[in-house]
Amino acid sequence: MEGITFFSGLWFCLVAVLIAGYFILDGFDLGAGVLYPFIAKTKTEKAVIRRSIGPVWDGNEVWLLTAGGALFAAFPPAYATTFSGFYLAIMLVLFGLIVRAVSLEYRVHDEKWGGLWNLLFFLGSLLPALLFGVAIGNVYAGIPMSALGDYTGFPLFGLITPFTLLCGVLGLLMFMAAGASWIAQKAPKPSELQERAAKIRTILQICTLGVFVIVTVYALFGINLEMLGGLAAILRYLFAALFVVALIAAIFFGKKGNDLFSFIAQSASAFVLVGLFAASMFPNLVIASANSVGQNITIMNAANSELTLMWMTIITCVGLPLVLLYHVISYRTFRGRLTDEDLDY
Repeated sequence: MEGITFFSGLWFCLVAVLIAGYFILDGFDLGAGVLYPFIAKTKTEKAVIRRSIGPVWDGNEVWLLTAGGALFAAFPPAYATTFSGFYLAIMLVLFGLIVRAVSLEYRVHDEKWGGLWNLLFFLGSLLPALLFGVAIGNVYAGIPMSALGDYTGFPLFGLITPFTLLCGVLGLLMFMAAGASWIAQKAPKPSELQERAAKIRTILQICTLGVFVIVTVYALFGINLEMLGGLAAILRYLFAALFVVALIAAIFFGKKGNDLFSFIAQSASAFVLVGLFAASMFPNLVIASANSVGQNITIMNAANSELTLMWMTIITCVGLPLVLLYHVISYRTFRGRLTDEDLDY
């Protein structure tokens, strides 16, 4: 019993880390795609944005696949409920990611249809950036479930409420702020693109702080979620404070002209925001709404066997360092600001 308790808690944390990794890494290139038609005024500026994410976007998306696979293997009932209940929303996300990838690859080779590829790049970035936050809001606020754990609400519109829309807006702002931070530290300096990205970065970060306060107040007083006390409560307050500090630091470094440190602080805020969500949810994986027949899906009633979780942990100890090493090599290889010679993607 102690073994399954340990491994289920460990994999709750590991799934949160994988989600945070995706939120940070694919967050900035999704955000760059959302901002693409608004801050890139010329073909050269559009090429700068595409080239800045071109070598890394596909590796970043691996974290989403890994997080989904880890949830499936570690907590199958939670995977089944969320992926079947959010089926239409997930399909929209997948279609968005597909057309985004296609548009990136085709844009540089097909100038005739360049306007279409630019539009698809924007839409393919906007859909995931918005719907991820909506999905997280639903998992937190609770969804109607049957006694077997099946989602019993409307396929898509049943997931849209004022709170989940606010969560979607918060996620979108985080993605866009990360995208602006990335562009600001990758675009040539001085350049008009870099200046526009730096300006909108600060605006987005301030807006993010405002929406975060609104979502927090709504979650505390408008959502009837029983949370654990003790260490979990301490972590919630700590993560909330760190989120505010990280965003303020990102704004401060941006004002000082240190675009790299601003991007790092922005990424840190994304990590602690996922940590805040995890600390607020623990030990629940999916909350059952008040009108549900079924109960909450927790790490204990959804965990796979102790043997499975043990072997997953061993494999992760080998595989995760290799993935991190790949990212270190990749980002080190393509570090620094772009030059005119780089704009061939």
